[in-house]
Amino acid sequence: MPRILICLLFLLSSLPFSAQAADRYIVDQEHTYSNFEYRHWGLSLQRGRFDKNSGVIELDMDNKSGSLQISIEAESINTGSDTFNNILRSANFFNVEKYPKISFQSNRMVFNEDKLVQVEGDLTIKDVTRKVTVDITQFECRFMILYLKRACGANGSTKILRSDFGVGRYVPFVSDEVTLSFSVEAIKE
Repeated sequence: MPRILICLLFLLSSLPFSAQAADRYIVDQEHTYSNFEYRHWGLSLQRGRFDKNSGVIELDMDNKSGSLQISIEAESINTGSDTFNNILRSANFFNVEKYPKISFQSNRMVFNEDKLVQVEGDLTIKDVTRKVTVDITQFECRFMILYLKRACGANGSTKILRSDFGVGRYVPFVSDEVTLSFSVEAIKE
């Protein structure tokens, strides 16, 4: 009887299984930025960014699926003006002492053949969560000689209303609509 069991285990182990785990990538904090654009009093388009981003990306290219989790340190906001940075960190806007993190958690990735074209998920700012769709404009994966590992990169954007997340002060003088853009690079574990 044990011989039959051994033969059965051998046969099962030799069968082809397509259940392959997704590749896991860690966000490269040196090459990942979250940017924002808004209209300032109808005069100009202003830009800023968050300098500290971290996260994990899982990609299963065979099944055209995956997940994305990004965490942004709200205090890392950078507009090029220390005065304005401090105003945006205050309780009137991001209230970074109470809400230190901004997060995005995907619940669906949309592919067109081998190209990622959209990421749908939940954006959380100040403990307010809203569904957003990020349109991907650039997506590439390849072996990087610099890391001696595979890496992936993407650029994408979405539009939100500041007021939906409790940071709508001075609307309509400062535009409620904000374009969020992301530049992400991640290195395979």
